Amino acid sequence: MDIVIRPVEPGEYGALGEITARAYLQDGLLAFGESDWYLEELRDVAKRASAADVLVAVRDGSLLGGVTFVPAGGPMADLARPGEAEIRMLAVDRAARGQGAGEALVRACVDRARASECTGVVLSTQQKMHAAHRIYERLGFLRAPGRDWNPIPGDAFTLLTYELTL
Repeated sequence: MDIVIRPVEPGEYGALGEITARAYLQDGLLAFGESDWYLEELRDVAKRASAADVLVAVRDGSLLGGVTFVPAGGPMADLARPGEAEIRMLAVDRAARGQGAGEALVRACVDRARASECTGVVLSTQQKMHAAHRIYERLGFLRAPGRDWNPIPGDAFTLLTYELTL
């Protein structure tokens, strides 16, 4: 059966939060592991869903992963400029990787941005997220090094920026 992309349901908040947290932990993306402050943000799907559009990838009733789509001007935007949408917290369960769920989630965000007449889509990513970079590049996103940024002032940790002009 095909992957279905749809809005997250409240009963799935806990499961999606754990998929997201596990993905970041297992991939070594949190500098402080289990004690990283960002872990609670990753788990708090209810908070994200109240401020943005949280989408999930589902196949045969199984939750494969999710993404947060921040419409232009949305309160969860980190670096979007006026008219740009932002993609945040893309995560796919390790057991479901390589099956197209991540790409389907990104495509759904791009489609939403186009439907809302955004001028572009922007996202932040870590240097280690090579599989995600391949998805973004395959879908036409380009690196925007001039927009790279440090989420923790004074820290050497830099997020890379990708952008897609619509």
